[in-house]
Amino acid sequence: MRHLISAADLSKDDALLVLDTAEELARVADQSIKKLPTLRGRTVVNLFFEDSTRTRISFEAAAKRLSADVINFSAKGSSVSKGESLKDTALTLEAMGADCVVIRHSASGAPYRLANWVRGSVVNAGDGTHEHPTQALLDAFTMRRRLGSLEGRRVTIVGDVLHSRVARSNVLLLGTLGADVTLVAPPTLLPVAVDTWPCSVSYDLDAVLPKSDVVMMLRVQRERMNAAYFPSVREYSRRYGLDAERLARLSDDAIVMHPGPMNRGVEIAAEVADSPRSTVVEQVANGVSARMAVLYLLLGGSEPAIGKEVAAR
Repeated sequence: MRHLISAADLSKDDALLVLDTAEELARVADQSIKKLPTLRGRTVVNLFFEDSTRTRISFEAAAKRLSADVINFSAKGSSVSKGESLKDTALTLEAMGADCVVIRHSASGAPYRLANWVRGSVVNAGDGTHEHPTQALLDAFTMRRRLGSLEGRRVTIVGDVLHSRVARSNVLLLGTLGADVTLVAPPTLLPVAVDTWPCSVSYDLDAVLPKSDVVMMLRVQRERMNAAYFPSVREYSRRYGLDAERLARLSDDAIVMHPGPMNRGVEIAAEVADSPRSTVVEQVANGVSARMAVLYLLLGGSEPAIGKEVAAR
């Protein structure tokens, strides 16, 4: 594997290798010195054309814990904002010797284009409404740590699927890992081609909840919203929000997830977000481990060596 652009790029064996590697690397976080020398001398560039403090910091922490050099490139205030093309930026990074470019871009497909212009690896950190594969990996990693195997697990993803790259990547990856995924949303917030996705669709959250092992709430993206999608935020919350009453309908070992940032009181109530069922804080920590695994495997790490490195600490 040279790039990670889509969750569909991962076979089941690939995905399990990333998750197993992340499990090994998570042990580093429990040690007093949280660094491995694995990627010393390698350069990772975070190329962000969209704001995302959480994802950028997660990738930066992952690269630094593997001893890579990190360059953060924000499009705001750079030559990109003065009209430089993505290709010109790519060629500049190539000249600087970037071994891996982590890109977030508002245009779906931008990471594919970038992969044609650089010799190093490309990791998609979110492109338009297309995909966000490392978010799906960290979500799967979190589920596996809480529930064990994902084979046959029932995962319900609720909310703005239409604009969600997280939902698309999760549907693809979880299907590969053997989970049964159900999307729950108003018809106006589902993509036209959702019937071609490897998942089920429901419009009734209350009917699906008792059968769910995992409920993943998606952020209501207010910046994209207007009256065309649903009558009001209040009406949306009444029909599709996860409150304490709905939480009580879940089975005893079911978990609640959210990719963040959360709109408390809209798609998820505060008492649900802060409950022991919620994995929101774990997802942030697990994101560093999952992204360490991706960088490790893309930049020439060999899986058996990890355990030795961690054990030697």
